[in-house]
Amino acid sequence: MDKISRMKELIEILNEASRAYYAEDREIMSNFEYDKLYDELVSLEEDTGTVLSSSPTVKIGYEAVDELPKEAHESPMLSLDKTKDREALREWLKDKEGLLSWKLDGLTIVLTYRDGSLFKAVTRGNGEIGEVITGNARTFVNLPHSIPYKGELILRGEAVISYTDFDRINETIEDIDARYKNPRNLCSGSVRQLNNEVTAARSVRLYAFTLVKADGVDFKNSRREQMEFLKNQGFEVVEYHVVNESDILERIQYFADAVTKNDIPSDGLVLTYDDIEYGRSLGRTAKFPRDAIAFKWQDEIRETKLLKIEWSPSRTGLINPVAIFEPVELEGTTVQRASVHNVSIVKDLKLGTGDTITVYKANMIIPQIAENKTCSGRFDQDDGGMIPDKCPACGGKTEIRKINDTEALYCINPDCPAKKIKSFTLFVSRDAMNIDGLSENTLEKFIGEGYIHEYADIFRLSAHKDELCKLEGFGEKSYNNLISAIDSARIVLLPKLIYSLGIPNVGLSNARIICREFDYDLDKVRHATIEELSGIDKVGGVIAGSFVDYFKDERHNKELDELINELTIEVPELDSSNEAISGKTFVITGSLEHYENRNALKDFIESKGGKVSGSVSAKTDYLINNDITSNSSKNKKAKELGVKIITEDDFLQLSHEESRTVPVTSEE
Repeated sequence: MDKISRMKELIEILNEASRAYYAEDREIMSNFEYDKLYDELVSLEEDTGTVLSSSPTVKIGYEAVDELPKEAHESPMLSLDKTKDREALREWLKDKEGLLSWKLDGLTIVLTYRDGSLFKAVTRGNGEIGEVITGNARTFVNLPHSIPYKGELILRGEAVISYTDFDRINETIEDIDARYKNPRNLCSGSVRQLNNEVTAARSVRLYAFTLVKADGVDFKNSRREQMEFLKNQGFEVVEYHVVNESDILERIQYFADAVTKNDIPSDGLVLTYDDIEYGRSLGRTAKFPRDAIAFKWQDEIRETKLLKIEWSPSRTGLINPVAIFEPVELEGTTVQRASVHNVSIVKDLKLGTGDTITVYKANMIIPQIAENKTCSGRFDQDDGGMIPDKCPACGGKTEIRKINDTEALYCINPDCPAKKIKSFTLFVSRDAMNIDGLSENTLEKFIGEGYIHEYADIFRLSAHKDELCKLEGFGEKSYNNLISAIDSARIVLLPKLIYSLGIPNVGLSNARIICREFDYDLDKVRHATIEELSGIDKVGGVIAGSFVDYFKDERHNKELDELINELTIEVPELDSSNEAISGKTFVITGSLEHYENRNALKDFIESKGGKVSGSVSAKTDYLINNDITSNSSKNKKAKELGVKIITEDDFLQLSHEESRTVPVTSEE
């Protein structure tokens, strides 16, 4: 194939990937693969001196879809030129000062405020035309609805979903794995929803990174001044450091050391000149501005041998493919498995047992397959069941379902023990019924032996004492400890019981809100209508629909009736007499010294009529943090907004609980 023909082939492949990424919220290739093909195209264009009009090196993104109103940006949003060479960043900066910050991996949003209120929010789209998502943006958990500045303010920020929230959502939203395999895709789909109740349930955050317009404000020709101005308006800004030629390499290393601990997804760094006028004077190319450059981490790649594809069932019925390969060292740790996410990727990579593959850590965190060098494609052959037609857990039939052009494998047996095991694991977890001694492995044994069929059976395990004590690794001492833990769990608060049922989309916080609304009356809760539930603040139609659908199922109701015969449901006594707590909003962060864990402290605050939020905002009254001098994002936000930061001891004095001493469980 000649060079021009190869260029045309690459342009077609890259533009199709761009369409999927920007317009359809899905990925048909990894960032690693895209960058590799893109760099090949750039090299060919330099060799031939030819740049075709449809080349992604001169075009940006793809046209926005028609589901949301479209609007042109006042100024085009260009991509950034990029490098993987640290020394190249220092050469680019030369004798100037710059701002070095995270390059967050989410969805870029342009926000306009007028008269101190959010007026409009538009996605990046193709860089020239984006989609209006103003109603969705108002649900972002950390976005100020009103600001002190009353002129027209335009800024750009990155909407993101943290790894913590991504994991939490994957546990509660049915079938989410078939559609989203990383926080970026989940965020993009959440931000571009037609129903902003869905967005509100996804804990989307926005971090400002550029101020576009704020007439009448003197920024002293400094981007750092602009960032501080945005902070003072109540925005969370991307973490940045002022750098110069002498210390930039040290600062790059700081970010490199921090990336694996950062809860906010990132895919590199951005370096911008602090001198605004100097940056503007440099102008732009057809594709890139000249006042900023992106730094992409140099991926550490290792070659290894694929041993097998392991298929892992979930409680939703989705069966996830996981690549098992010969162990390799990556970014300082030994890695031997990587999620392949779905059937489509297994097929696209032409995976087969014994293939030679290369692996890396996406964003230096998540193991991924970069390339299959041998491409045997034995996934559809009888070599041990690359794509099984039977569920590995129950032996029942499987089926491949196609959602948004992505194929995923499902077990269609409603009584699949894997579904049961995952459901029971949630049921006994700390935030649910809190039964120690019932690990997933133990539950699997008990279900396999026929001791447990439904939730109520856990509370009848004493009927199988002789059999349990004879199980391998489970003697009389283990039995006695387990029965003691089970008996302790018989007294339960209604919100924990509701959460333990594993209702799709219903987390512990939602369960608390719903139970409180219906006066902790189980009969009222299980017979609540969609209209009643939708009217509750922070619930909305999506959660309401899942809740009502669950209790429409007669089997669920029968199992719940059996379960409550084994339990005593306590109604919390709300004490609003403590004026220091009642009606106040608290945020808890860091490890605790007096309360067993954050949930214990949260329960106490709510019992006194207070509220607990997951993020600091202008509505927060107190941030509880035993390290009040830390530079955590919550501490910074609290200081910016004037929210009082108190230690646990301060809180105990506030609540008149000075004498409290409880064993400690440290939480990150």
